Amino acid sequence: MISVENLTKRFDGLTAVSELSFRVHPGEILGLVGPNGAGKTTTLRSITGILKPDGGRILVGDIDVAARPVDAKRLLAYVPDTPHSFDLLTVFEHLRFTALAYQVENPEPLYEYWLRAMELEEKRDQLATTLSRGMQQKLAIACAFLHDPRAILLDEPLTGLDPRGIRGMRASIRERADAGAAVVVSSHQLELVERLCDRVLILGRGRELAQGTLGEIRAASRTPEHATLEEVFFALTETEQDRT
Repeated sequence: MISVENLTKRFDGLTAVSELSFRVHPGEILGLVGPNGAGKTTTLRSITGILKPDGGRILVGDIDVAARPVDAKRLLAYVPDTPHSFDLLTVFEHLRFTALAYQVENPEPLYEYWLRAMELEEKRDQLATTLSRGMQQKLAIACAFLHDPRAILLDEPLTGLDPRGIRGMRASIRERADAGAAVVVSSHQLELVERLCDRVLILGRGRELAQGTLGEIRAASRTPEHATLEEVFFALTETEQDRT
C-alpha cells in the first residue's frame, strides 16, 4: 500500500533523507524510529506530498504521489506531531468538515462512533482550540480515521495522552490495521513501538540503520536474543555516532 523507493530529500544542501526504501503492506504497522534529526518527519511529509523529494519515488496504492498528489491524498491520513485545529470550529464541526472534504457517505454514525471512541462526546460543542493537548490529539486522530484511509501516517500519536488515552489510542491504531490499512507510526516511545508495530525501521542521519521485525534487527545489531527495542536502538545509533 505504501512504497518508498530510494527517497532522497535535501534542505539547503544538507541531506535530510538519503536513498531510503521501504514498504508497508495492508494490515501492517511499521514503527519509524531514530534520534532527533534522523529524517523521520521529513520521510512522513514526503509520503504525504507536503514535501517534494529530490530523488526517488513514492507510491500510495498504485498511485505515484508526485504525479497524482490529489488522488494519493484521498487514500491517506496524516497526523503531525502537533495537531492544528481550526480556530472557529467545534469538535463536531471538525468531524463534519472532514466528512465533507472527503465526501464520506452517510457520515452520521461515524461521528458518533469516533466521538465515543476518542472520549469526545462531552466536548462535541466545544471549540477545538480550547481543548487540552491530549484532547486535541484525540480529535486529530478521529478526523484522520473518519474517511477510512488506506494509508495512515502518525507522528508521535500519544503526545499529551494519559494512560487511559494511550491504551485507547493503541487499540484504535491496531483496529485500523486489522481493517486493512497500512500504518506508519513515528515515535520516540520505543516501548509503544515494540508493543504495537509489526516491523521497525531505524533511521540515523537520514539513512536506514536497520529494518525488519524485532528479531531481524536484533540480528543486524548483534544484540542478545531477548534484547528490547530500546537496547537495539542504542546499539545501532551509538555505533552510527561512533562512525562519524
